[in-house]
Amino acid sequence: MNSLISAFLVGLVGVFCMLDSRLLGRLNFEQPLVGATLVGVVLGNVPMGLAVGAATELVSMGLVSVGAAVPPDMVLGSIVASAFACLTGASVETAMTIAIPIAVLGQLFGIVFRSLIAVLTHSADAAIENGNFKRATHMHIIVGTVLYSLMYFIPIFFAVYLGTDAVQAVVDLIPAWLSTGLNVSAQILTAYGLALLLSMMLSKGMAAFLFLGFLLSAYLGLSITSVSLFAVVFAFILSGLRFGKSSLAISGNAASDYDPLEEDE
Repeated sequence: MNSLISAFLVGLVGVFCMLDSRLLGRLNFEQPLVGATLVGVVLGNVPMGLAVGAATELVSMGLVSVGAAVPPDMVLGSIVASAFACLTGASVETAMTIAIPIAVLGQLFGIVFRSLIAVLTHSADAAIENGNFKRATHMHIIVGTVLYSLMYFIPIFFAVYLGTDAVQAVVDLIPAWLSTGLNVSAQILTAYGLALLLSMMLSKGMAAFLFLGFLLSAYLGLSITSVSLFAVVFAFILSGLRFGKSSLAISGNAASDYDPLEEDE
């Protein structure tokens, strides 16, 4: 298999994984482990794809997309790193040195691309105001999907076809002020997205639980997993007290209304 065909197939894998959260729902194809494994299947080295995918999956577990924030694209990084390892026979450790720069480059591409694709939203809004619903549907379903597909296919194709040295050269060409500005904006978007989520979820009844979890984590040093487990137990206790009391009240009222002399119909 020559490099052109390999780059084309790996690019299609990237597009397929990207479509998971855009058209296919949430089938977990857009995960570093799955994407890297599919690359191993396409290039005929499944064990290497699994190994690279597992390593990149561990890194991506610490990356959370909150609101409009764009974290490093570990799916893109895992696909290119898996292709690099399968085609060159490099170790998983060497592939990981490629995955991180690719993921950061994907993050920068994602921020710029999402800023540009926002124009489609305004075009769709204008079409809806004019009653042209077919054009609005076309903008969302077809144009948006094609642009997202190209956003994944083009960098993956050229990264695999030209080699990792060319990708690293592109990363080095990005000026420090641009990467710093994009990183700062991503952090601001993270805080803004979290504030939006809290504004929708937080209420007077829920605020006590939020601060309780914060105090448990801050002053007792408990991890998020420990606080979550305590929250699950606490939820079972509260639901039992609330619904158990109501069920007892209902059964008590039924018992008080029961007349043994009345025949059942």
